[in-house]
This record gives sequence, structure tokens and C-alpha cells, in this order.
Amino acid sequence: MTIKLGIIGGGVMGEAILSRLLTKEIYPAKKVLVSEPEKSRRDFLHQQYRVKVTEDNREAAAATDVLLLAIKPQVFDLVVAGLEVTPNKPLVISILAGVTLSRLIAAFPQYPVIRAMPNTPATVGAAMTALASHNQVQERHLAQAKSIFAAVGQVVEVPESLMDAVTGLSGSGPAYVAIAIEALADGGVAAGLPRAVASRLALQTVLGTAQLIQEKGLHPAELKDRVTSPGGTTIAGVAQLEKYGLRSAIIEAVLAAYRRSVELQSYLNE
Repeated sequence: MTIKLGIIGGGVMGEAILSRLLTKEIYPAKKVLVSEPEKSRRDFLHQQYRVKVTEDNREAAAATDVLLLAIKPQVFDLVVAGLEVTPNKPLVISILAGVTLSRLIAAFPQYPVIRAMPNTPATVGAAMTALASHNQVQERHLAQAKSIFAAVGQVVEVPESLMDAVTGLSGSGPAYVAIAIEALADGGVAAGLPRAVASRLALQTVLGTAQLIQEKGLHPAELKDRVTSPGGTTIAGVAQLEKYGLRSAIIEAVLAAYRRSVELQSYLNE
């Protein structure tokens, strides 16, 4: 049986992408092979998704359509050293943070290569993925990659030079949002709400606000202005956020994560 999609790495993100690709029927299970070193993990993936599994990365690399790299960046050199060049030359898609296109191209010469950066909401089909490709990638390859990551959320294309900025914003962003949700709930508890009620209110408020801004095409400032009536409760709260520098803190968090991504990328590609 010909394998169209080969996945090297059956961890959380690899499974998230696999699950959505099967659900969306982009690939049938019988055409997918996952290479994973841990036997318990291989057994789980086979039982859960009915895909073929192996511990031999070369079998996954022999895919005819797409080879998805979903391993830890630290083992990249070890993994690719054990692969063999195949005549198929599938589209290689890497989700390895910090592994540059030049390094990927050196490992897969003459292959079409795309670097992708999805974030953790991929596990529920709500990811934001950025794609960067080199000039040898054809439009059909890019369209193929967009189709794959559209299965787990939304997709944007950026120059590779902006991938560290993507990491600082959408890669690390779920942690910032999680802290904001926790802080909202804590504020509700401080005001007298039971913890369970406060947590539910905070979560749905963030979720609903994001959905409203997206579906109505609003600028966030426009929605903020709509909610703040003169002398009202919301403007009193907003004034405190400005007093304690929430806006600046978030900007600095993104920049700190961006700078750390640059440092790690330099280290990984030395």
C-alpha cells in the first residue's frame, strides 16, 4: 500500500495535526504512516486512528506526497542522518521551532521544503499557523501546506525573517491569554464570586470577545470604545489597566519571547 503522508514524531502536535487531517478526510488512515520511537505511543496511535506505525523513520520518509517533521529540534540532526534519499521527493514540512529553512534544505537537497509554526490550540482545531518557504517551492506545494494546516485552524504566510516574531506572538501567546483569563477569574473571586462561576465567566468573556471581533471585523479599540460608557464601570476598570501598564507588559512579553527565539535559533543552527 502506497503511503502518501509520512509523519516523523507522534507527540502532541503530531497527533493534533494527524487527527484533524483524518477528520477532515484530507488523508485516509490507510495512506498515513507515523514513525515514533516509543512503542506505547505507536500502539496508541494505531488503535486510536487506525494509521500505520513504525519505529523506522525511513519508512515515513518514503511517503509519496508529504513528509511532516514533528520531532524535537534537538534530535533533528540525528533523525535526518538516518534517512535515505528517495526518488519520490515529497514535500517536506517542518514544525520544528528554531530549525531554519537553510538547515532544512541542506538536509533535504532538491526537495520542496516549507517551515511551519503552529501553536498549541491546534489540539482543538483552533491553531494559528505561519508558513515560510524558499524560492524553489511551487504554488501547488504552498497550497498543499495551507490545506494541511487549515485543518487545524487558520494559516498565514510570512517571510522566514519574521518567524521569531511569530513565535513571540502566536507561539507564546496562548500562555499570555491563559494568564489573562486566570487574572480575570481571580478578580471575580476577589469581588465575591464563587471560583467556578468566576472561571466560567472569564473564559467565555475572552472566547466571546475574540469571536465578536473576528466575525464583525472590528478593531479591538472599536469594541473597547463601544463598551466604555461615560463615567461607567468599564472605563474605571480600563483606567486601572492603563495605570498598571497591562498594555506595555503584553508588548514587552512578546518582545522578550521574540528575543529568546532569536537566541535559541542561533544556538540550534550553530
